[in-house]
Amino acid sequence: MIRFENVSVTYEGCPEATVRDVDFEIPEGELVLLAGPSGVGKSTLLGTVGGLVPHFTGGTLRGRVTVAGRDTRTHKPRELADVVGTVGQDPLSHFVTDTVEEELAYGMESLGLPPAVMRRRVEETLDLLGLAGLRDRPIATLSGGQQQRVAIGSVLTPHPRVLVLDEPTSALDPAAAEEVLAVLLRLVHDLGTTVLLAEHRLERVLQYADRVALLPAPGAAPVLGTPAGIMAVSPVCPPVVELGRLAGWSPLPLTVRDARRRAGDLRERLAGREPEPAPPTAAEPPSPPPAPPRRAFSGWRRRPAPAPDASAPPAEVRSLSVRRARVQALRDVDLTVSPGETVALMGRNGAGKSTLLNTLVGLVEPSSGTVRAGGALPHRTAPRDLVRRVGLVPQEPRDLLYADTVAAECAAADRDAQAAPGTCRALVRDLLPGIADGTHPRDLSEGQRLTLALAIVLAARPPLLLLDEPTRGLDYAAKTRLVGLLRGLAAAGHAIVLATHDVELAAELAHRVVLLAEGEVIADGPTAEVIVSSPSFAPQVTKILAPQEWLTVAQVREALR
Repeated sequence: MIRFENVSVTYEGCPEATVRDVDFEIPEGELVLLAGPSGVGKSTLLGTVGGLVPHFTGGTLRGRVTVAGRDTRTHKPRELADVVGTVGQDPLSHFVTDTVEEELAYGMESLGLPPAVMRRRVEETLDLLGLAGLRDRPIATLSGGQQQRVAIGSVLTPHPRVLVLDEPTSALDPAAAEEVLAVLLRLVHDLGTTVLLAEHRLERVLQYADRVALLPAPGAAPVLGTPAGIMAVSPVCPPVVELGRLAGWSPLPLTVRDARRRAGDLRERLAGREPEPAPPTAAEPPSPPPAPPRRAFSGWRRRPAPAPDASAPPAEVRSLSVRRARVQALRDVDLTVSPGETVALMGRNGAGKSTLLNTLVGLVEPSSGTVRAGGALPHRTAPRDLVRRVGLVPQEPRDLLYADTVAAECAAADRDAQAAPGTCRALVRDLLPGIADGTHPRDLSEGQRLTLALAIVLAARPPLLLLDEPTRGLDYAAKTRLVGLLRGLAAAGHAIVLATHDVELAAELAHRVVLLAEGEVIADGPTAEVIVSSPSFAPQVTKILAPQEWLTVAQVREALR
């Protein structure tokens, strides 16, 4: 169904090919997972299937890509639309209508399908993806995860023979991700649909893949094989595989079920041992916080941390309610975040996590109740003053990126934050090695853009740092670097609140987990207490080693030393 014949793609200004020597075939009715670190060319390779590369993105395509016998060099994306359905990393860039139902119907209208067929398929897709209750909602009012499901639904309704998906579960909560993957599996098994998808959260997808195509490094030829065979050599792997490597299991397990069956000996070795506790939170804001030893933070040592009110907690929310149009986004929320504390906001898509972050940074005004950041009311504080109290890294990092080069973005961030020149660029080098100064931010991958946005916000060194889905688009190595940085900030007294569906991140980083449902807080407590008892939000290691309360592979490794 999909055939890559010695395919290479080179973009103007890049000395090396982004992808090189891609030569393999995907038969009809197979689900192939494209894996590899950030920036190795996964999105580029996906783009060649639907003709977006090179017709839309530019660049030079060498070799040949055929889909259902059609050469993508001679067929533009619109001439492949009846065969290939594509969902990119940014669903907002795909939407052309205003409401959910209209968006699901748009692709079929473009193909000229009869109205009766369109109506039936829209209803089927609404039910498949759990969107029936949102059918009349304006797309702009949906959460990021809900928009992701609409984007996937919009390419399902025309019934394409090939689906190309870039990070399809990145913005979905665990339950919604399972539902979407179950739909894809049904299409593969029952209708013979061919699916090629790229995903960093391998723990969600690996068990469903027929084969894995691993891109090990930029410009390196892909390695194709079974999931178990590829995971044995892959530089990126999910916690279940990492735990299997640590325990010496062979063959490596790919699912929690397989790992549990083999974990008896490991549980015995861990019996009587306790996981390392989370680092304690700071009792009060440091003034100034101790300077981290790395040069990446050297500019921060030249000025004290902004502390308008040293006695006020970095974040304080009391009886907060927010109503947006017809939606009650938040209802009677109480939350206090102490200096040095990391809090993970979790819950289903649309539970109110992003709304809560936006009220803390002043983008949304409370309908009732109070919100304070460093003692100030965010929605009544001038942006120039607010940036010294709180910083937000949004779900869409492009909202913070305006300049033409990475160097220009960093220089502007230093000026806005009144930081020493080079502060932001040093952070980028620390988090994102190998990115040239002259690179355009729009040419970065989704994960790389998010990391750049994080560095821009950190240049102001806000006492309260807010992150909305901070691991979206990040591979495991980049996530490890991010965790190290955030732990250092928390140790220096910064309060961190992150909204995330990444249960592995919450297990590794958060002191507390706050669960939201329908805009209300339904659980608030230490990470282990909240997520261990949750079948949806428990990490893989917890599920494998239950009833013992281990959260991460790192904890197990430390205990076995």
